[in-house]
Amino acid sequence: MAYDSENIFAKILRGDIPCNKFFEDDHVLAFHDIAPQAPTHILVIPKGAYTSYDDFAMNASDEEILAFTRAIGKIAAAAGVVEDGYRLISNTREHGRQDVPHLHVHIIGGKKLGLMLPRD
Repeated sequence: MAYDSENIFAKILRGDIPCNKFFEDDHVLAFHDIAPQAPTHILVIPKGAYTSYDDFAMNASDEEILAFTRAIGKIAAAAGVVEDGYRLISNTREHGRQDVPHLHVHIIGGKKLGLMLPRD
């Protein structure tokens, strides 16, 4: 999948579209989801042009990978979801139901969540 520099997260990173920012550093931007699925629903994106987690893992620098991973932990703690628990979700491509072709992780919490997938 080629990176689309006109995707909504690229536009947010450029400042073309506003967001309700929760966290930012040199490598990461986190903001509140505009259609939250739980009391806490924060999107975490790398500032680099990566389409998915596999793209990020294979092509990002060690510094970017470390910063992204550490930021997720810091954001979850700052959002107050660590003690009771939370879910991380990263959808990838068509079968994973990825809507925006820029790597993003959802931090979802603030209530007891249902099953992620139905049990067979």
